[in-house]
Amino acid sequence: MKIVIIGGSGLIGRKTSTILKSEGHDIVSASPSTGVDSVSGSGVAEALTGANVVIDVTNSPSFEDRAVLDFFRRSTGNLLTAAKAAGVAHYIALSVVGADRIRDSGYLRAKRVQEELIEAGGVPFTILRATQFFEFLDGIAGSGTEGDVVYMSPSKFQPVAADDVAATLADIATSAPKNGAVELAGPEASSLAKFIQSYLSSKGDTRKVIPDPDATYFGAVLDKDGLAPVAQFIPGRTRFEDWARSS
Repeated sequence: MKIVIIGGSGLIGRKTSTILKSEGHDIVSASPSTGVDSVSGSGVAEALTGANVVIDVTNSPSFEDRAVLDFFRRSTGNLLTAAKAAGVAHYIALSVVGADRIRDSGYLRAKRVQEELIEAGGVPFTILRATQFFEFLDGIAGSGTEGDVVYMSPSKFQPVAADDVAATLADIATSAPKNGAVELAGPEASSLAKFIQSYLSSKGDTRKVIPDPDATYFGAVLDKDGLAPVAQFIPGRTRFEDWARSS
């Protein structure tokens, strides 16, 4: 089966490509570095010719509200047009848990627009909403740091390993389209503040995390459900302690 991974040079794209190649699939890893620019549309039609499945793991280089919205509108529009013309049987996109309910975040609003374009795009699809990756915990901690203190929301948090995201995308790629969204989260949940404290402690970082209901997550005030799924979800296999030990 020919599977085109758009954003194939990134963290999730590389991991997903490795899994699918090991299963014997014909993988095209597409990104601007290989001549495929989903925002301009350059090289997209050629890359998708003969493709059975497209996996979209692209991300905006800028998280500024207008820039990220423009990125997902243009990129997703170009990809859907090419996928429909090529007769792609399954369009898969990686999104974020909470994109359908956290409206304070410009990034998550843009991801919901991306989802809506896919839902209306006329190509059979599956959207995988994942929680934040373990690999992003350092950046999350940095976003709330003031001196030696980190202010973090006490809202629910359930991050997942990037390896589990890639494995789930690979499973979806070899399954029938859901024509809807499925969610993926790690096997452990706590508050965002507690998880970040555990992460810092695992690294020997002496910063102290203070739970603060007014602390924002990249501009968004979180409710009690925060960045965790609120309904049925696929559980990742990797526990945080195991990931921290090996990272």
